[in-house]
Amino acid sequence: MNATKKWYAVYTKSRWEKKVHRLLQEQQVESYCPLNKVHRKWSDRIKVVQEPLFKSYVFVRITEADKTSIRMINGVVNFVYWLGKPAIIKDREIETIKRFLSEYEDVEVLAVALEPDTRVRIRDGVFMDKEGIVTKVMRNKVQVMINSIGYVLTAVIPSKRVTVIKKV
Repeated sequence: MNATKKWYAVYTKSRWEKKVHRLLQEQQVESYCPLNKVHRKWSDRIKVVQEPLFKSYVFVRITEADKTSIRMINGVVNFVYWLGKPAIIKDREIETIKRFLSEYEDVEVLAVALEPDTRVRIRDGVFMDKEGIVTKVMRNKVQVMINSIGYVLTAVIPSKRVTVIKKV
């Protein structure tokens, strides 16, 4: 039996992300519920609130043998499947999400429907000297691909902060 822990994405009931995260932690299961700082405007003020970045998703770091017990947690619907198998998220992708959220607010999440386009190197900021593939450019926005679950994170990154390495 393989006792190596890997990150998986679990699908939760609607608006249960924070509850599932808390229940997992209460059972000593390593979990991560990425929270996005979003500016919300009311009639009398603007407030920053924390909302789950991925609607109905929570990440868990577990062994293969733990999958059945995770499905039994109240609020967990199932594992997120990608290409017919439970989606395994690379450690570095979880770290990328954490770094991305620590630097940017009002992050948007879009489903991937594009092929990789241009390989770039980021010149400064949290991702300085990191290479990535730009999937789409919209004025002053660049998309960073998180492959294993088929989503991209979108943030405002000035074009002067990236250098084209080559066209793919």
